[in-house]
Order: sequence, then C-alpha cells, then structure tokens
Amino acid sequence: MMGLANASAPEVFVLLGFSTRPSLEPVLFIFVLIFYVVSIVGNSIIILVSCMDTHLHTPMYFFLTNLSFLDISFITSIVPQLLVNLWGPQKTISYGGCVVQFYISHWLGATECVLLAVMSYDRYAAICKPLHYVVIMHPRLCVGLAFTSWLGGLTTSMVGSTLTMLLPLCGNNHIDHFFCEMPLIMQLACVDTSLNEIEMYLASFIFVVLPLVLILVSYGHIAQAVLKIKSAEGRRKAFNTCSSHMAVVTLFYGSIIFMYLQPAKSNSHEQGKFIALFYTVVTPMLNPLIYTLRNKDVKRAFRHNFLEKCCGFSEK
Repeated sequence: MMGLANASAPEVFVLLGFSTRPSLEPVLFIFVLIFYVVSIVGNSIIILVSCMDTHLHTPMYFFLTNLSFLDISFITSIVPQLLVNLWGPQKTISYGGCVVQFYISHWLGATECVLLAVMSYDRYAAICKPLHYVVIMHPRLCVGLAFTSWLGGLTTSMVGSTLTMLLPLCGNNHIDHFFCEMPLIMQLACVDTSLNEIEMYLASFIFVVLPLVLILVSYGHIAQAVLKIKSAEGRRKAFNTCSSHMAVVTLFYGSIIFMYLQPAKSNSHEQGKFIALFYTVVTPMLNPLIYTLRNKDVKRAFRHNFLEKCCGFSEK
C-alpha cells in the first residue's frame, strides 16, 4: 500500500482557500498578517514574563507558558503558507510541506485540548482545595501533566496522520481549504477510508470530547464551591481566577463545535473556512490579550520586567 500511495502522491497540492473571492484576499492578507504579528509578540511576552518573574513561577503560569508556546507553534505552522497564497496567484504547497503541516496542526490541536483540560483541573484544585493546592499541584505533577499533553497529541498525530499519508490519492491534488487538514486529505483518496474514519472518530472522542467533559466537570465543582462563598468579594476573586481560562475554552471549543455541527453541504463549507480562520489565526492572538488584560499579576510583571527594567520607564 505504501508503494501505491507513493506512486499516486502528487508533487504539489493546490490550496483553493478563498480563491473564489479574489477581491477579499488582499483584505484577508492584511488582517491575517496583523493577527499573526500580534499573536507572536503577545504569546512571546507571556512566555518571557512568566520565566523572568519569580512571582509567576506557579502551576497556572507554567501551563499558560505551555499554551503560549503551543499557540506560537500552531499559528506558525499555518499562517506563513496562508500569507503566501493570499498574496499572489500561486496557491500551491509542496507534498512534503502539506504532510508537515497536517502532522503539526493535528499534533498541536490535540495537545491544546488536553492542555486546556489540565488547566481546568489546576483551577479546580486552586478553588475547591485551596489548603491542599501546593501539595496537589507539586512541580513533578505539573511537568508530568504537561508532558502527557504534548506526548498524547504527538501520538494521535503520528497514528492518524501516518494512516492518512499512506492513502493512495490517484493524482487528486485540489484541497478546498487554506491549509492541509487530515479529513480533507482523506476526501482525496481513491480507496475506502473506513479505517481512517474510525481512527479519526476515536481520536476525536479521546482528545476532544473527553477533555471537554473533564473541563465541564471541573467547572461544575468550581461553580458549587463559588456559590458556597458567602462574601461577594470572595466570589468575585474566585471568578476572576477562572474567567480568563473560561474565555479561552469558550473561544476554542465554541469555534470547533460551531464548525462541526454545520450541515455537510450547501454554503456551510465556505462558512467553515472562516470559522477555521478564526480558531487558527484569531484565537491564538486573543489568548494572550485575554490573560494580560484580565490578570493583574501579568500586567504587574510586564511593567516591572519590560517597561521599568528594559525600557527605563517607571510609575510615578
């Protein structure tokens, strides 16, 4: 089968993307470029601040650093090629580039699902078990949970993407999307893909549905704990502790659920491209803004480490 797959593999793929709306492409190019730069800068600042400021050497910011690094890697695996295709008439990507793109995007997408569940467990421990938080979320466990997230995502990507790569495409090379995504590569295959579909649904259940269930369970316990707090100030502090993570989870899972709940035909595919553009380009840009604008610790650390130390500015 590998020989058949190799023999039928095209040298390049054509990413149709938004080519049916050529007048929209220059506008999208500008916005995608701005979002990409803001995402890289914002997530890099969070990583640097979290590493430089000792007050942020906590489980919450350790996982946030992982999320920021993941967002930088995810958006970089897709946006540079997207910008090239939006800029000119050339809409192609090499076979190797396409393979690398869907391996990495699959890996990082699955990792983010698990990582968001891990972060919700951290918030559960902080609010529901405050007296035991330091014991529960000890450094070894945090490293283990982060490592499991990355390894789990890598494992499902290696299995699913490899099975997809082995499919014979019989010369089909037009992908009606702006990046190489595993289900769309499967649609190009000229053989039965039942095994691939079963693996994809199983992986989706393990790496998308189960983490979402864990997140909902964690926040169910958090909601119960918050409602038991008698003072309004205490409830406000507890809510602020979780609000940034809840916003990020809502953006990430909301866009995914909205995209996959749409009907398979009609104009939903074109709408799906814009939803995919949102979770691949906009969400990684919004994540650092959400965490910095709503987080006093991050803003204080940024002022101290960058504005005061590096730039020489100080608050009067």
